[in-house]
Amino acid sequence: MSLKNQPDQQNADKFYETERLIIRPMSVEDGAFILDLYNRPKFIKYIGDRNLKTVSDAENYIRNRFLPQFEKLGFGNYLMITKEGRHKIGGVGIFEREGLDIVDIGFSLLDEFEGKGYAYEAAVKVKSIGMDDFGLQKISAITTKDNFSSQKLIGKLGLKFHKFVHIPGDPEELMYYETE
Repeated sequence: MSLKNQPDQQNADKFYETERLIIRPMSVEDGAFILDLYNRPKFIKYIGDRNLKTVSDAENYIRNRFLPQFEKLGFGNYLMITKEGRHKIGGVGIFEREGLDIVDIGFSLLDEFEGKGYAYEAAVKVKSIGMDDFGLQKISAITTKDNFSSQKLIGKLGLKFHKFVHIPGDPEELMYYETE
């Protein structure tokens, strides 16, 4: 993976905007939100159980999983916040994932904000951050076979289905998409 810009603290602190959203790097202060989001039934069904039981667990997850990637690559998991009302509604990011050669884009949203185009709006922005700001040549995505809304969004982002894959630690066969 070649990066146009080398990661630095300035990139990790950068806020982005779309028409309706503020997108900023996840921080330890988002622990309570991550605890809620990651324990939603749809998150557990489609993404997996991260075994986060307390706010402290979620803060440690952010510290150990999200922050090191920002430090290493300059990009990672971002929080979606509505401009109207300043609601934390989901996460979207580009992740270096074990078992995949190409970084992948992922997203998750609180149920009450689904179906309003927020995940697509945020994913388009984060995809452009990865490709334009960091010089990523390709981005991949993975999803379960029964997560039809994610499959649709991934297709709208311009990624094409390539094959089925297994990633370490996950027994489920996943659908693998990639930019052309």
